[in-house]
Amino acid sequence: MKRLLITLLKVGISVGILAWLFVEAQRNAVFYDLWERPKRWGLLGAACGLEFLAVLVTLVRWHFLVKALGVPLPLRETLRIGFLGYLFNLAPMGIVGGDLLKAVMLAHRQPERRAESVATVFVDRALGLYVLFLVASGAMIVTGFWRVGDTAVQLVCKATFAVTVAATVAIAAALGPDLTRGKSTELVRKIPYLGPPLAKLIVAVRMYRHQLPTLTLATAMSVAVHSLFATAVYLIGAGLYDAHHTLGTNLVVSPISAVTGVLPINLGPFEGVLNFLYTAIPLPDGSRMASGQGLVVALGYRIGTVLVAAVGLAYFVAARQEVAELMEEASHEGVAPADELQTPDLSRIPD
Repeated sequence: MKRLLITLLKVGISVGILAWLFVEAQRNAVFYDLWERPKRWGLLGAACGLEFLAVLVTLVRWHFLVKALGVPLPLRETLRIGFLGYLFNLAPMGIVGGDLLKAVMLAHRQPERRAESVATVFVDRALGLYVLFLVASGAMIVTGFWRVGDTAVQLVCKATFAVTVAATVAIAAALGPDLTRGKSTELVRKIPYLGPPLAKLIVAVRMYRHQLPTLTLATAMSVAVHSLFATAVYLIGAGLYDAHHTLGTNLVVSPISAVTGVLPINLGPFEGVLNFLYTAIPLPDGSRMASGQGLVVALGYRIGTVLVAAVGLAYFVAARQEVAELMEEASHEGVAPADELQTPDLSRIPD
């Protein structure tokens, strides 16, 4: 019953967001203007290419994290599992998430390294999210974005700085020696709602304490990934509108907007935040983009992600039966694979 209610909630939220996008399209003149406006197809094609490159770098990053824990997995298999996970992350209803599918597929191939397999997915997602904030904070400082006079924008900047600092301290503590011999993790686990997943994440990160070169490389790759995505959004804006935000502004705005994409839905939050920031921030000439133009740019970005997901669709068609069986396994296990992070076997990892 609980799983059914969660599924219905996801479906309801997705349908509601799609309805909101439809209403916005009907009410906003920018959608009609878009058809008449000349477009720079070369820039739009380049944006799609950058999105594909960003996803590819993300999968190679996960491959390094997998290898660092001694899980044998060829790169071609990493790409196959990764693109399938990317495809299922884009599924609007999100019944079986891509991260869960990746964890189940990897653990299925390496049952004796189940905890390590799940840890790689945990750390890969957490690292990507952390670097989102890191890139946004760095771009704010370099561009002086935090000086924008809009009160809401300043609030967003302060919140981003605060999360970046807090996350940096938490990661540093997790990578350091555990002087409490596990007691601190147990205290974190007792925190209502957030405690259990945070405790699992801490354990997962600690599995990489002796893999700092790999974590450093993965962090650098994450910076490249988010910079590529931000550049793609910039090129989409440049390809659709004569007056658009600079690359520096997009290096701030895109990561902030993408942070909302960690929710178990795949439409709406990113579009809404990007549209708000696009209209709230002055353009280089002092004017502002019309409400709805940011939504159009975000939808262009989404179209690019769908085109990239076509690679995962090809893998899915080639292995329908295998994926169907693993999807069934994942849907029954839910978040169960992550429970193994509570008591992982660390004997294979040097202390």
